[in-house]
Amino acid sequence: MKKLLLLLVVGLFSACSIKFSGASIPAEMKTANVLFFENNATLVVPTMSTNFTEALKNMIRNQTRLNITTNDPDAVFSGSITNFDIRPATIVDANNSGVGNTSPLNRLTIRVNVKYTNNLNPKMSFEEPIERYADYATAGGNATQLEADNIKKVMDLITTDIFNRAFANW
Repeated sequence: MKKLLLLLVVGLFSACSIKFSGASIPAEMKTANVLFFENNATLVVPTMSTNFTEALKNMIRNQTRLNITTNDPDAVFSGSITNFDIRPATIVDANNSGVGNTSPLNRLTIRVNVKYTNNLNPKMSFEEPIERYADYATAGGNATQLEADNIKKVMDLITTDIFNRAFANW
């Protein structure tokens, strides 16, 4: 009797399409393709396109049961990086004279236009821009490393937004 109950519970959970990540993927969806996200921003970081595309693929691989394929996929992600910008987030009058203003924080912003095509249920498809940013201190660190760390942080936010929009209906 215990074996039958255990088998029933295991069967019930294996048929379910919900993962602990919050994703709800239909059981009939088996494959996805992530096309290369070209960098069309005015300011270009050479590795951003490849890193972003791979980050989205890895999220799908690690948080779903979907296989990444180019052959007749059930879902397709495509798009481009349309904006990359670093600007002062705040301005501080260092000596209260209006001269020598500085910014203790930079704001790094990335915008991606994404198109998600659900070939099994076209009503779930979407195309929209997703923009996220991170503020970071400009003092006390290597500027190149701070930029790289914050690019990764913002790309993680955007890939999570895309994933949630496609698979968690957020």
